[in-house]
Amino acid sequence: MILINKAYQNLNKKQQEAVENLNGPVLIVAGAGSGKTRTLTSRLAAILASGVNSKSIIAITFTNKAAEEMRLRVANLLANQSVIPPFIGTFHSLGVRILKAEAHLAGRSKNFTIFDGDDSLKIIKNIIKNFNLDKKRSEINHYSLRKEFSRIKSNLINIEGESDDLIKMLFKEYEASLEKYNAFDFDDLIEKPVKLFLNNPDILKKYQDKFQYVLVDEFQDTNTSQYVFIKLLAKKHNNLSVVGDDAQSIYKFRGSDFKIFLNFENDWPKTKVILLEQNYRSSGNIIKAASGLIANNKFQKLKNLWTENDEGELVKVIEHKDEDEEAGWIAGQIQNSKFKNQNYNLAILYRTNAQSRAIETALIEYGIPYKIFGGIKFYERKEIKDIVAALRWGFNQSDLLSLERLKGNFLKKPFLKLKENMPQKAQELNSVSLISYILETTDYFNHLKKNYDNFQERIENINELIYFAGNFEDLGDFIEEISLLQSGDKIKNKNKLEDNPLALGQRLEINLMTIHLAKGLEFDAVFIIGCNEGLLPHQMSYHNQEEIEEERRLMYVAMTRARKELYLNFYNIPSRFLYELPPELVEFKGEKSIDDEERYIEL
Repeated sequence: MILINKAYQNLNKKQQEAVENLNGPVLIVAGAGSGKTRTLTSRLAAILASGVNSKSIIAITFTNKAAEEMRLRVANLLANQSVIPPFIGTFHSLGVRILKAEAHLAGRSKNFTIFDGDDSLKIIKNIIKNFNLDKKRSEINHYSLRKEFSRIKSNLINIEGESDDLIKMLFKEYEASLEKYNAFDFDDLIEKPVKLFLNNPDILKKYQDKFQYVLVDEFQDTNTSQYVFIKLLAKKHNNLSVVGDDAQSIYKFRGSDFKIFLNFENDWPKTKVILLEQNYRSSGNIIKAASGLIANNKFQKLKNLWTENDEGELVKVIEHKDEDEEAGWIAGQIQNSKFKNQNYNLAILYRTNAQSRAIETALIEYGIPYKIFGGIKFYERKEIKDIVAALRWGFNQSDLLSLERLKGNFLKKPFLKLKENMPQKAQELNSVSLISYILETTDYFNHLKKNYDNFQERIENINELIYFAGNFEDLGDFIEEISLLQSGDKIKNKNKLEDNPLALGQRLEINLMTIHLAKGLEFDAVFIIGCNEGLLPHQMSYHNQEEIEEERRLMYVAMTRARKELYLNFYNIPSRFLYELPPELVEFKGEKSIDDEERYIEL
């Protein structure tokens, strides 16, 4: 039993309980920073130590990175043990294994190809072209169809039950094309094994007999097809253990359904529920503030998150005049001696990518290096470069590089119109009006909608550029400002390089990212920007309570990334979530009380 003892190292009582209960369905509700990965890997090691054949165990994660981390941890726990590690991988990698073994039943040969998103789009584009859909149904494009096909597969929808005959026909055409190419798309890697199981009881029995234990990480992020997949596999032996946190379910836009997590006990009546409530990451005040916030969600599993860490500093709520002042204040805080003299890693989190413009500008002006996690810098985004190229050429007709970009990215007719009129318009109009003219002449928003899945995000980026342009009446000044920001050369004299904390030999990391990308990460100090109504919660969530609750979970995730210090920043109308924080845990800085009646909006 050496291996079990090793698995128990550094586990608290609740984590040990999660490891001890090896058989039957187990739901591990793991609060933020409660050591869920350590618990899950220890549980996996303990199952192996009990004598279960490793080939009878599967552990499923959502990313290859998470799978690799679990493999390394299990390998460490199994050091000097003659035990072959079990299958540890993503839902999709497990699906691939099954499809390779049963390809003939899915209408494919074993040497099938897995099509990525671009491959799928090419097929759909051909279908649209063949059926002249641009003329028949203007709302249908290759992105909308791919999203619809993914919805059908992820939710295991019977296509014959769909009311839209055209969608039904196009879906069948798409599926026929995949079969013709001996290929599966990404959604097929889950949907097709599920259908194999449902339509072939003997195949299902084979895999149920094979896999006696099923473990799933980040269970709150599962969609319908993923859940049915693991449910079928675990049904015979009933040894399904899942770990996750419904309070961190923030991927509804990807198809995840947090209700699967909440309903787990109904599906598995003899479930052992274990709450991991001790937080090892954050200070006491941050945990209490975040818990006070999430307590306002109606649909959740109640838990009492706590920590033995020091209470720490109060949560700072800071009011600013606008987003530029907000960004400048944060840059100034990063420059101060408090952060200079500590080996901190800092994160600046935002709801939408467009919000990075202001904070990037401020950091550049202060000469503070930064990195954008999982994204690209504002002025490197395609739609921004397109608009800026038009502005530059309008200002300087000798800028042939900008003209070439316009020619390559705009349709011929709008390009020729821009080429003819831009020089004159650049003299007549201010920066904001000139951008509006470019957008109207090229029908650019419609171009984005037709050609990009994330068109809404791209439109938000352009609107942010328009907002920034409002600071410059002169086009030349605006273009110059952008050029300096792009090169990173715009450094205020009052913030010389020697004042940069990085120049003083300190290890100070500045990370910019969306809140969605921050999930699973942690930082010494976190600045959340744009805690405003309309941004967090986003205005697109206003129409129903469930979406507001997802936005609240998003805020909760952002807050619980912080170890030591948390700064919540807003301008205009403060987010309703700020009112939900326990007031005794908040240090407010603003012109008037956050409870001033003028701040309230009808919610």
